[in-house]
Amino acid sequence: METKRHHNAQERRGPSGKGRTLVDDNHSLINAVREGRIQWVQQLLDRGADVNFQEKDGGWSPLHNAVKMEREDIVHLLLRYGADPCLRKRNGATPFIVAGIVGHVGLLRLLLSKGASVNEYDHHGFTAFMEAAEYGKVEALRFLYENGAEVNLGRETMKAQKKLKKGGATALMDAAKKGHVEILSILLDEMGADVNACDNMGRNALIHALVNLKKSDEVMNVARILLAHGANVNVRGEKGKTPLILAVENDHLDVVEMLLEQEHIEINDTDTEGKTALLWAVEYKLTKIAKLLCNKGASTDCGDLLKLARRCYDPSLEKLLLNHGARDYHPPAEDWAPQSSRWGLALKHLHSIYRPMIGKLKIFIDEEYKIADSLEGGVYLGFYEEQEVAVKRFHENSRNGENEVSCLQSIRATSNLVTYYGSERDRGLLYVCIMLCEHTLETHVAEHRGEAVEDEEDEFSRSILLSIFKAVAELHLSWGYTHQDLQPQNILIDSKNSVRVADFDKSSKWAGEPEKIKSDLEALGRLVLYVVTRGDISFETLKTQSNEEVILHSPNEEIQNLIGELFCPGENVESHLKDLLGHPFFWSWESRYRTLRDLGNESDIKTRKQKLNSRLCLLQSPAEDRSKSFHQWTSKINKYVMEEMNSFYKKQNKIHLCYKNTVGDLLRFIRNLGEHIHEEKNKGMKLAIQDPSQYFQKNFPDLIIYIYVTLRDTEYKKHFPKTCTTHETCDGGQQASQL
Repeated sequence: METKRHHNAQERRGPSGKGRTLVDDNHSLINAVREGRIQWVQQLLDRGADVNFQEKDGGWSPLHNAVKMEREDIVHLLLRYGADPCLRKRNGATPFIVAGIVGHVGLLRLLLSKGASVNEYDHHGFTAFMEAAEYGKVEALRFLYENGAEVNLGRETMKAQKKLKKGGATALMDAAKKGHVEILSILLDEMGADVNACDNMGRNALIHALVNLKKSDEVMNVARILLAHGANVNVRGEKGKTPLILAVENDHLDVVEMLLEQEHIEINDTDTEGKTALLWAVEYKLTKIAKLLCNKGASTDCGDLLKLARRCYDPSLEKLLLNHGARDYHPPAEDWAPQSSRWGLALKHLHSIYRPMIGKLKIFIDEEYKIADSLEGGVYLGFYEEQEVAVKRFHENSRNGENEVSCLQSIRATSNLVTYYGSERDRGLLYVCIMLCEHTLETHVAEHRGEAVEDEEDEFSRSILLSIFKAVAELHLSWGYTHQDLQPQNILIDSKNSVRVADFDKSSKWAGEPEKIKSDLEALGRLVLYVVTRGDISFETLKTQSNEEVILHSPNEEIQNLIGELFCPGENVESHLKDLLGHPFFWSWESRYRTLRDLGNESDIKTRKQKLNSRLCLLQSPAEDRSKSFHQWTSKINKYVMEEMNSFYKKQNKIHLCYKNTVGDLLRFIRNLGEHIHEEKNKGMKLAIQDPSQYFQKNFPDLIIYIYVTLRDTEYKKHFPKTCTTHETCDGGQQASQL
């Protein structure tokens, strides 16, 4: 809540000779309020004392003090003299919030009438309602509720605190941690408080009670009320401790017994150290609790229980454990090393701690092991049959989860799609285990943002997009699925820097509906632009733009053509993506140069023949489009090289064969130069040209796409590079030779 800021009287100067008197009167006013001397308060105000003066320590004003002392008469007096009812202390508390602490209904009513807001909060997020709950002020709590206080409001704290996961607590949690049973009953039964609301650390009211209350009877009373109203018994507090573990650690036998009676209690769950409730009971020599846990089915395969019992010299505890199947523990090898570099530390910790197995899966649902958020249960690190995996969680009957498993089971053993290891079901949840990757395309592209690619071969984009195109083409043709959710977060980079398409929870079997494939192709068009521009335009922004707007962002004619082909696939949509794997975007500069040379070696090009119905004849006319880089190409070649190449014909009196400004002659020039540039007599040309593949690409960047569009439907496409099939693997380093 915004409030007026008043100048501190200590910083103001009164008339000459009276400054010190005013400061003294301000401090005296505070003291007079604290002592409840109303006549002295009035005298000081009449003498000019600042009614809104605030002490340096804490920022207490006369009004704050009067409310704290519950002196309604002095509060009225101060307000008449202009006291600000919304003035804040250093911690942000207003007089209204202080009234909630002391529980004075009359003052709360008065301050509300003077402009206070019932849900105003201090810098730590405390409202008057929360304070009334924490201090056990029943009448104030009911008054505030009747006047609109939000019962389930979570503590809104400062940004720096929120980053540390502070805040978020509710009035119910405040009452629970103080053991106010009556307040809890009122909040739950009369006001509809959410018993399972959690603070920013994920703790509910039950956790707050178990952490803060020390007396067993207090904990028992609070826990009984919360459990009767459905409190989650498997929620986690700091260090991943569940209510059961906390009850064991604090030796609350009756609470442990009550928790074990709850239907959904997870008796073998562990904290972040990998310790179960039973392990803690043994470590603390709590034999009665250990017996109770064992009798309720707690697993004894949770660490070196026997060693702990022997160290405690407790033969009865050792016997108990042996009777329930405890065996000498063999911890995981300390020299075990994870394969993943990014997730290595977390994997090593997960590997070393005890976790109850879910079939073949070892997993711990904790922030330390969380990889990403998802629509349902998040993605976590895990081990499936000792293999490092990423685990996606779904509700057991989730349609998305079933889609994911169905699709993954169909596409096993492929290099461009993420590998599937298996799935498990437990307690209403489905766990889908897939290959663990290091990055998403989003983070991978971000790492390369700002890299200059102008006039350079963009192997980065070509390698990534080739893998994505092949993966989606394989999904369409080989497995009969469409992806339906292609975006940077759903494309992964594995430990070998290979691209893997993932996240098939929205995928569906293709049953001849062209619109589903078109949806994938349109997403690919946006991914092309996203990758080649290194994410300069966010994918979310591109999704909001029309196809026409997206094409306009293309950095060159080649990208524009590729995206246009994706957006307008024609009739044969099913195999369109496979055909696009032969697009010039995927040709290396060396293979482009080789294609141009091969075309220049065609007899029609070498002899300038205008063969009837030959598309090559289109290349024999001068390029009239001035926007093309190869318009008037002879003037753009190194002058010395151009003269040397023409001199060959001049010396033979074949001036008519000198190079003209046609595309066909440019191809002939490229062919002839390539045939002779490495000869000893042509060292000068070699020095001027250097690498021919780079020279012609940089000087005529749109030549290849022009050739491609002109000849792709003709017999001359035989000179185009051979495209990898969807079942082959082409990494960035192999592309040039395979294409």
